[in-house]
Amino acid sequence: MTAKTLVRPPAAPDTSPRPRPSSWVWAWVCAGALSVAGSLLVVVGYLGAGLFSGKVDWLALLAGASWNPADSVFGGLAMIYGSAVVCLIALVLAVPVGWAGAIALTEYLPPRLAKPLRMSVELLAAVPSIVYGLIGILAVRPLIAWIGDVPGGDSLLAAGVVLAVMITPTVVAVSVDALSAVPDRYREAAYSLGLTRREVVRSAVLPQARQGMRAAVLLGLARALGEAIAVFLVVGRADGRLPTSFGGLVDSLVHPGQTLTTKLAGPEPVLAGTSGPYFAAICGLGLVLLALVALATVWGTRRSSGSGSGLGRDRQHRSGRMRGELDKLVRVLRLGALLLPGALLVAMLAVLATRGSAAFSPSFWYTSASGSAGGGVSDQILGTLILITTTGLISLPLGFGAGILLGVHASARGARVLQTVTVVLGGTPTILLGLAGFVIVCSAMGWGRSWLAGALVLVPVVVPVVALTTAGRVSGMPPETTESAMALGLSRAQYIRSVVVPYAWPATVTGLLLGLARAAGETAPLLFTATVFFGAPAVPSGIVNAPVQALPTHIFTLSQDSGDPQAVSQAWGSAMVLVIITAVLLSVAVALRNRFEGERWTT
Repeated sequence: MTAKTLVRPPAAPDTSPRPRPSSWVWAWVCAGALSVAGSLLVVVGYLGAGLFSGKVDWLALLAGASWNPADSVFGGLAMIYGSAVVCLIALVLAVPVGWAGAIALTEYLPPRLAKPLRMSVELLAAVPSIVYGLIGILAVRPLIAWIGDVPGGDSLLAAGVVLAVMITPTVVAVSVDALSAVPDRYREAAYSLGLTRREVVRSAVLPQARQGMRAAVLLGLARALGEAIAVFLVVGRADGRLPTSFGGLVDSLVHPGQTLTTKLAGPEPVLAGTSGPYFAAICGLGLVLLALVALATVWGTRRSSGSGSGLGRDRQHRSGRMRGELDKLVRVLRLGALLLPGALLVAMLAVLATRGSAAFSPSFWYTSASGSAGGGVSDQILGTLILITTTGLISLPLGFGAGILLGVHASARGARVLQTVTVVLGGTPTILLGLAGFVIVCSAMGWGRSWLAGALVLVPVVVPVVALTTAGRVSGMPPETTESAMALGLSRAQYIRSVVVPYAWPATVTGLLLGLARAAGETAPLLFTATVFFGAPAVPSGIVNAPVQALPTHIFTLSQDSGDPQAVSQAWGSAMVLVIITAVLLSVAVALRNRFEGERWTT
């Protein structure tokens, strides 16, 4: 009996045309980048059309302090001064606390304690801005009134403090992502040199996370520059307040003022019409605001050059005793920085629980509103979820693609240009997005107020946040990971699909949550494009002329009627509902992110 050798028949050659592997990646990332540039072009085009509709005296607009439309006097220097002051106050208060808190979370606390604290910070970042405005009315204005002996407490200082409270969680959350992306081997190598924990953080961790932490500040600055409603409620909106001396500058901080965003978010853009010198001056203020955001961005990206490991700069050791004492002091300061966000969260929850107790009644959730300030908010809840869900579905692929292109494929100059465009878009006042959306979608296209028009207006709010957080994560990727992928013969598209996307998506989820949190609290753009206060059906039956009711605009409208206790109570109850919904969505998303992110924490 002879053994029979089995021979596998040769496979027939595959002659069918095969698509290029991962070729869809380029279409995806380019679509994301084009969405960012296209959105900014729409806003600039809207402003440019307004500028050409009337003559603008740029010298008077930039150097004049008087604003009197009745006499055709349009001086915006007081608004520029107000915007600069409130943003400077916000950054001075928020950045040291935010960076120190992020370092404490990633480098000092054990994971079991750091993770719930990180989630608490992200919950603070997810609180809608209209809620911060209510907190400012309740707590910050009385404090400023007591400090400055100013009736009411409306002031630039109050607006700066409210903005600082708003952007601190954003700075912490994005900085934590950048710090946690630093590979542990950098820390191990630094410890092996005999460095203390403070020196390891300074010399090995911060240089690697610098770009992501700077992106956190830029995101915070963009939010501060573009925020309108929260500032609108506490700044006082007084035109022409410009100090002439240092004493006057200090005194102006505790008195009512005006900013570019509050001027644009007020009634004047509507009163100015759609052409003429008044409308042109309003558009000129919007262009000035965009220019300020662009200048801040260029400054921030320029300072990022020349970074690198600082292992060689920290070798001049002090004595062992001084190093130990300095380490203890820095540890206390960094851990103490977490007390402010923690106390803020506890105080905010306490205020919401006491003032918004109506939200603890189930009937408040599932019944419709009756009259101007009665009943529940079921229609507003459904409308808000429709807007947020639609915005997230559109923004996620576009922002993710733009972030990947920004972090991986763009050249140094291209990355700087795209980052500048992205941050400028993120800092664009949402009132301008709303007015542009109203003119283009609701009027020119004949949609009227529509839920889809509102979602499209909110997409430019979310996409920059997703793109910048994704790019910050990608920039922290270990170089050997890229080298290993290239050594395996992967094409650039395959490298993005198989290596970059799985590495970056946890930060993308964080960015999406932060962006949706900001979008959920946006009021001004939705007032023009998507919502009505009362009378719209809970579920829109179409796209054209299909408005919805939403919690942010509901809260804003009710908060204007501060003389009606029932309206104020309804506003606080609606705010509590909005915070609970945001917290539930955030908890689910963070749980999913932590499951796929794995253990990246260091102790």
